[in-house]
Amino acid sequence: MSELRLNLITREWVVIATERALRPDAFGRKIPNHIPEAYDENCPFCPGHEDQTPGAIMHHPCDGEWRIRVVPNKFSAFSMDVKKSRKNEGRSHSMGGYGRHEVVIESPEHNRYIAHMSQDEVTDLIRIYRSRFQAMYDDPDIEHVIIFKNHGESAGTSLLHPHSQIIGTPVTPMQVRDRLDAGLRYFDDTGECLMCASLADELAFGKRIILDTEHFVTFIPYAALSPFHIWIFPKRHSACFGNINDEEMTDLAAHLKGVLARLFIGLDNPSFNFVIRSEQPSAAGAEYFHWYISLVPRIGRPAGFELGSGMYINTSIPEDSAVFLRNIEIADHV
Repeated sequence: MSELRLNLITREWVVIATERALRPDAFGRKIPNHIPEAYDENCPFCPGHEDQTPGAIMHHPCDGEWRIRVVPNKFSAFSMDVKKSRKNEGRSHSMGGYGRHEVVIESPEHNRYIAHMSQDEVTDLIRIYRSRFQAMYDDPDIEHVIIFKNHGESAGTSLLHPHSQIIGTPVTPMQVRDRLDAGLRYFDDTGECLMCASLADELAFGKRIILDTEHFVTFIPYAALSPFHIWIFPKRHSACFGNINDEEMTDLAAHLKGVLARLFIGLDNPSFNFVIRSEQPSAAGAEYFHWYISLVPRIGRPAGFELGSGMYINTSIPEDSAVFLRNIEIADHV
């Protein structure tokens, strides 16, 4: 029989459709994303085309040929050339589209995905994330910073070259506020961090864990909103990603590379999105929130029921999906 599960962190009900559930390996039988060549002469992110992405913000290493490059997004929805000013005319409320939008070019190679990188390379990428995250919050007009990656056509990517994005907005999005509110209400009721409590439950149960190391845990949550929806939680309580230390970055790199390699192998390189959900640095000490990474493979599409009800139907069983991914063997380079 199908079962409804409540995701306490997102406050969303999920239908775990056990009678319609597919075997975990069935989700990888669709046509996988195309793997391009290592260099594309028409790609603006490939080496030699730096003039197509002018105004580079930073690159790593600082000297010689770059391995990671950060550039402004040429097609940003936000601009630093407008004022962050509000206008309320009756029930028509608006604000100037002030904000920052950067692209992190993850590798000079057109086909070097995070799943293929060494742990050191992924650590460098996370270090760049932290640096730009902190730098954006130095702007007093930025209220929320989001780090995210789109991979594959179904995830909304427009360029195949491996890249991620960082956006600073002048407001805190409602989806973020909803999670903060849920954490605050839980803390008021119990005196505990909801994320810490959820992590303790997952570790005690064990069956949904994919990877457990010194500083991080990767798991499929009890009420996963969609097939293979994955969370990566730090064990140390902190509300802000910007507080991650060097040891934790190295450990997080193992988790991010490891889970993406397992998806690449087990689900035939699916489209996916990941996002770092975090409070701002000024709220790093908040007891009611705990930063984390949400990773969503795009192997299903919401239909009328989801759009009409706000409830999700998950055709995979979280416990089975976790076992499937946990048992995939990965090499240092996929």
